[in-house]
Amino acid sequence: MKQALRAFLYVFLIVFIAGCADFRTVTVEDWPSEKVELTDDLAELYRDISEASKVVAALDGYADIWIKTPKREEHLYSTIQLERSKDMRLIVSAGIVGWPVADMLFRSDSLFVHDMLNNLLLVGENHPDNLEKILGLRAGYEFLSDALAGVVAVDEPLRAVENVYRGLGKVSFSVVTKGGKKELLVNPFTRNIEGVLFIDSRGRKQIEVHFRNFSLYTLEGKEIGLPGEIDVIMFNQRLDGGGKHELVIVYDERVVNPVDLDIQFKVPENAKVIELERVAQLPWM
Repeated sequence: MKQALRAFLYVFLIVFIAGCADFRTVTVEDWPSEKVELTDDLAELYRDISEASKVVAALDGYADIWIKTPKREEHLYSTIQLERSKDMRLIVSAGIVGWPVADMLFRSDSLFVHDMLNNLLLVGENHPDNLEKILGLRAGYEFLSDALAGVVAVDEPLRAVENVYRGLGKVSFSVVTKGGKKELLVNPFTRNIEGVLFIDSRGRKQIEVHFRNFSLYTLEGKEIGLPGEIDVIMFNQRLDGGGKHELVIVYDERVVNPVDLDIQFKVPENAKVIELERVAQLPWM
């Protein structure tokens, strides 16, 4: 019996180490640098990506999520259900065997996190401070919802486009926003947004996102390309040197705009309730 147990533990350790070795990190690419005029064709391209960004309303899927911060690295397995900028639910598993460790409900104004390991229910405001405690990433909820959906909200009118650049087979639009600027990296042939860069009013990079491995979906009578991989870098200006937080999302399976999406979160019985504002970091992070 002891020999069998030792053999099992040895095999488990080998499999676990192999799973940990497969850690994914963010890949970035160069942006176009040749400044060009905003022609009629490029204006039409901008309008097309703006319209396409509004078509994705919800999704239901399974994804691997890798998180890297200056302090830690995590590989999580997640079920993701979301309605953009509304409710979102993540059921998170950890380890190669996929033990569920957390059930999370995100609303526009609140968070509910069931820590299954310790039977704790953590509640609090949907605020970047609390999102950082949960996921290791300091982000606004609307951006997080869009990033998980693999889309970019393009709400700014054409007159907000300040500059256009070409190069490397891509086009980038520099768009003036309320808080600064955002750069949209677009493939003019597929008409997919392949990257977005958010810059604050002081010219500092805030967030850089790259989208890869697109699949076509027919939504509202249009063919829309959605990425199977989303790479996110967040530059945390609060840390010395602007410490980077990285997030890689790779979908194994998903349904876009499901007609029967029902986001349900069951409040656990007999769980100890703790306010997220009183917690520095969650156990699985």
